[in-house]
Amino acid sequence: MPPEAGSAAGALEPMPEDWRRALVVVAHPDDVEWGTAQAVARWTSAGKQVAYLLATRGEAGIDTMSPEQAGPVREAEQRAAAAEVGVHTVDFLDHRDGVIEYGPALRRDIAVAIRRHRPELLVTINHHGYWAPGSPNSPDHRAVGRATIDAAADAANRWIFPPAAGEPEPWSGVRWVAVSASTRAGHAVDISGHRDRAVASLAAHRSYLLALRDEPPEQHAAHLIDEMQTTDPTLFDGHPYLAFELLTL
Repeated sequence: MPPEAGSAAGALEPMPEDWRRALVVVAHPDDVEWGTAQAVARWTSAGKQVAYLLATRGEAGIDTMSPEQAGPVREAEQRAAAAEVGVHTVDFLDHRDGVIEYGPALRRDIAVAIRRHRPELLVTINHHGYWAPGSPNSPDHRAVGRATIDAAADAANRWIFPPAAGEPEPWSGVRWVAVSASTRAGHAVDISGHRDRAVASLAAHRSYLLALRDEPPEQHAAHLIDEMQTTDPTLFDGHPYLAFELLTL
């Protein structure tokens, strides 16, 4: 996934900080680690609770492994990656990697998770058609990002997806949805001081990184994280930042 693209640094505003719980919803293992984990590290260091929800187990992501082999490997690596930035709750929905379908089934799965975790902040991946001009986004990212935004309202409405027996009650407490890697970013998080944790988190995807390049995962991850670093002297005193598109509900 390409590094984050955003609007001009001078136009960015700080992300809200008056929340306690966040749920990060993405399509595949490693989606969070390509940048967003640096913000997660900052949030957990400040005592905030963050959980991850993945639509797939990334079973189609390693060409040299069959899906039956890759799924368990990538799940284990995702849990290890999350732990590096202070996240210990990682759930999977078992949608099929590569062919996630936007629609009521996906929206309901995410809405139930929102009701269970009761976040004030939802974080998801770019749902737009492009990472940047000339760089198309994948169907899985588009489907999950769009469904997450819609599920924020679905979670609050008991009549769209009535809770089944044993399921949590509706939750209307989502206040924002933050979209990472969006070309329409207007907000940012100061991520200074969290580089090493972000590198360790991405490097935990050892099998995936080794399939991409014959290079030690720690070295590969360090290069990637450094390439993602964005700074501007007019923002956060020149510290590195991560930009988000922020939707207020």
